[in-house]
Amino acid sequence: MPISLAVLHSISLPPGEYGGDAIEELFTNRLDWDAHPYYDGIRGLRVSAHFLVRRDGALLQFVSCEQRAWHAGRSVWQGREDCNHYSIGIELEGLEGQSFEPAQYAQVARLLRVLAARYPIKEAVGHDDVAPGRKFDPGAGFDWQMLRQQLRRQRPALPRTVARHWGSP
Repeated sequence: MPISLAVLHSISLPPGEYGGDAIEELFTNRLDWDAHPYYDGIRGLRVSAHFLVRRDGALLQFVSCEQRAWHAGRSVWQGREDCNHYSIGIELEGLEGQSFEPAQYAQVARLLRVLAARYPIKEAVGHDDVAPGRKFDPGAGFDWQMLRQQLRRQRPALPRTVARHWGSP
């Protein structure tokens, strides 16, 4: 199925702690469930994303864009269910409701341009958009206007596919 959507998420493990290896360990099924009390509540969780953008803007890839990642869960966008089938999952290291770093917005904008040049991505939305009431990330702390500004700085490389949150090109 053609990739037509990018779904932005936020994650930190344990919540509010940044810079460790726990996210990578979770996405590669190597997390030590006994390493932190919080992990007991997510024990056995099998989740992945295509990409992770660290607080400093470093980009890591976990799943090929040609493969399905398990990032959106029960989800629907514009009447199409199971967004995992037709989306790229981009996790930002952060906590829903809190702010993200400028380096992350710059990296997400670069990544979205590269992805849109290769895939027919029509929109980028938050996990909270495709699973409202169930998921709340990236949350109110994510500045869609800042992402829009990052994308506009790179014209004419800005992809013609524009997210609902980004406004008109």
